[in-house]
Amino acid sequence: MDARGFGDLEAVVMDRVWRRTSPTTVREVFEELSGERSIAYTTVLSTMDNLHRKGWLERERAGRAYRYRAVLTREQYSARLMREALGRGGRADLVLAHFVDGISAEESDSLHAALCRRGHRACE
Repeated sequence: MDARGFGDLEAVVMDRVWRRTSPTTVREVFEELSGERSIAYTTVLSTMDNLHRKGWLERERAGRAYRYRAVLTREQYSARLMREALGRGGRADLVLAHFVDGISAEESDSLHAALCRRGHRACE
């Protein structure tokens, strides 16, 4: 499962799936999206099927339809993107330095707290 990013429609569909607290059907996602844009049911169906084949969505049969749920949470997906970017970005120390330069004080506090939860030496 490559986390390099979703296509535009894949990102919209994943956002809808992540917003839900329980598995969803193509029909439910279609009805939500069709209120905002002109889109065909078959387009949503093929997008969700593609996301399933790529490993981003799991599905289970529910009568004649499938119910889909995300394999990763939105936060797990974002963390995977960050990890892959770090691996592809050249020198990890410089990538991290540029990243830290661009975050807010609140985000910096969150990063520090996450490091401390993992017992990082920066917290000793």
